[in-house]
Amino acid sequence: MEYKSNSNRRSDAVTLVLGGTGKIGGRVVERLTRRGIATRVGSRRADPAFDWNDRDSWDAVLDGVKTVFISYAPDLAIPGAANAIRAFTVKAVKHGVERLVLLSGRGEQEAQLCERIIQDSGTEWTVVRCSWFNQNFSEGEFLGMVLEGVITLPAGDVPEPFADADDIADVAVAALTEDGHSGEIYEVTGPRMLTFTQAAAEISRASTREIEYVQIPQQAFAAGIAESGAASDIAWLLDYLFSTVLDGRNARVCDGVRRALGREPTDFDVYARRAADSGVWDISYSHKSKAA
Repeated sequence: MEYKSNSNRRSDAVTLVLGGTGKIGGRVVERLTRRGIATRVGSRRADPAFDWNDRDSWDAVLDGVKTVFISYAPDLAIPGAANAIRAFTVKAVKHGVERLVLLSGRGEQEAQLCERIIQDSGTEWTVVRCSWFNQNFSEGEFLGMVLEGVITLPAGDVPEPFADADDIADVAVAALTEDGHSGEIYEVTGPRMLTFTQAAAEISRASTREIEYVQIPQQAFAAGIAESGAASDIAWLLDYLFSTVLDGRNARVCDGVRRALGREPTDFDVYARRAADSGVWDISYSHKSKAA
């Protein structure tokens, strides 16, 4: 799937967005398209198709591409991710790619290994680091819990500066389209830290529903994920994130949004009000959407 502009940009000046149908990649595609930038979506359902597990699919996707946004699904922490990033980076440079923007993870050793791969690529690079998204509560893994009124996770009282997906996408687009971001590592966070208990309270206020947070043992959480039928890599990732990354290593607010965009990041309460206004946390609305 490729979006072409009516502008006078050279036909070979294509921006490739890997993971272009995901939470962040989809927002990046939307923003680039709105700017009239020729954009190619990298996904298994696109044409030409892109599959991280099928390296023969990469050449067609890279044809004519000058700039790439790299989002590795489900996460750079997954075993084998670094090998895939290394192989893709080598091929991208051979195809004449001039700029790489990597979506990375805060506090993940495996992600930092992938960062070093693009930093050593010989081309322009920017790293956008983030961790827990606000939108996990409205578009992702935790939405069902919010609708049920009880968020059950193995997270203690460790605070997290939840990042907004729109902020992350804005930083990525700036790095893809503007000068001055090469060689930068932008750690994208919200403007303050919240525990999951505090996040549930913010959602309660915005949605005018009582949302409780209940901490459960790690083993019980892992067993629940396995019983839910989640894909093995997703189950592994969630277990990894709660058992390692959420240990306080990321308990600090960073200035990535301010440095990249010259503005303050989106606060969780602003996100919560917007999500509530969209109706995503309204039980009757949710049921109607499923029935439609």
